Amino acid sequence: MSFRTWQSISGWLVGAFAACLIVVPWGYAVVPLVASGVAAVSIPSIGHRWRYLDHEDALWCLALLAYAALWLWDVQRTGVWPVGEGDQGVGLPLWPLLAAGLLIWLRCVGPSPRQWWLGIAAGALAAGGIALFECLVLRYSRASNGMNAIPFGNIALLLGCLSLLAALWSWSRRRRASRRHVQTPRWERLALVAALGGFLASLLSGTRGGWIALPLLLGLCYLAWRRLPVGTVRPATPWRRFAVIMGLLMMMVLTAMPISGVTSRLERAVEDFQAYQQGEERDGSVGLRLEMWRAGYRLFLERPLSGWGEGRLEAARDAMVARGDLHPGVSVFDQLHSDTVDTAARRGLLGLVVLGLFYGVPLWLFYRRLGHEEVGVRILAVAGLLIPVAFLEFGLTQSMLRDVRGLSGYMGLSIGCWAVMRREEWVARRRQRRLARAQALGAVRADE
Repeated sequence: MSFRTWQSISGWLVGAFAACLIVVPWGYAVVPLVASGVAAVSIPSIGHRWRYLDHEDALWCLALLAYAALWLWDVQRTGVWPVGEGDQGVGLPLWPLLAAGLLIWLRCVGPSPRQWWLGIAAGALAAGGIALFECLVLRYSRASNGMNAIPFGNIALLLGCLSLLAALWSWSRRRRASRRHVQTPRWERLALVAALGGFLASLLSGTRGGWIALPLLLGLCYLAWRRLPVGTVRPATPWRRFAVIMGLLMMMVLTAMPISGVTSRLERAVEDFQAYQQGEERDGSVGLRLEMWRAGYRLFLERPLSGWGEGRLEAARDAMVARGDLHPGVSVFDQLHSDTVDTAARRGLLGLVVLGLFYGVPLWLFYRRLGHEEVGVRILAVAGLLIPVAFLEFGLTQSMLRDVRGLSGYMGLSIGCWAVMRREEWVARRRQRRLARAQALGAVRADE
């Protein structure tokens, strides 16, 4: 097959990953495995395109390899392999290695941003439909699509925010095409509906950590809109303002409805926190989290450099339970409900440094493109910035990186966004070179 065929396949694969991540069972693993098989077959067709890789790709691969190496070293020193919830996370320590390989392949082939944005919108829209069906028809108390409700709601919220940026990208692309008298599909309305679906899925899942992160994520989306040139998607037309106002009103109405469970869960969180402060109750959702964070802090102080390790952390925590220092309910969990606290107690300062690289390298790489002159690159840079920021927020109250969809989603979405953004950069540079050559040729002809 030709290189363009492999390029198209890679675009559909990154879109399929975003669409299937929390919608299709095992989609978080099947799509990356299929992509790795396709990458192996397409290697002879890549040719000289390995030269597209640069030091930034090497830095990102280094962060992924460091994360995998530390986890594997932790397993080797304790002899305990993590299995995750429902024994689905058996391969978690190896996933960053697969992600590094896919990053290299995607950078070489350059997937299309249109397919990636379509996958984002499809995933958010499907998550919203599933959540509405489970809560309105099946009468579930929390929407979850057969998985842990927390990663379902958190990732749905992220997909919803990314769908807002998908609408911005579509508007800017169509505006530029209209100046060249080229027709492009109008699918930004679908992206706005998808954004609403992602927000609904988050609300109906009852994930309070996601609700805390929502103002920051929406603030980043707003900054992305404000930083766009006035001639692209600003000012907003009246129907867009109307759509935004109606969407906010609908969200407020659904939040106030008893069936959503938002009000009751917020009230319960406040009650649990007050009861924990008074020492009356430690078995509530908030109380157990505070117990696990207190345990993680104490365990970190005992072994601050390299931590306790896989398996030993749980044993040390259960020993605290046996002494009566912690509520017995914390023994049910295989993590401490916080990526930072769990990493500090499990792998010490070494783990915190590697975790900082795991989040910090993508943040820095995407941040560098926020001022890019190409509007499409700028929107993709905000999207790439949004992904690690969201997972940092989600990881404050849940160990997202020890969840199969959390770890796969963070790496897959950020790597996919990186690959399509770098392709947009290359296209923008080629367009500028062509324009410069045309201007130089015009100047020469004028002189003649």
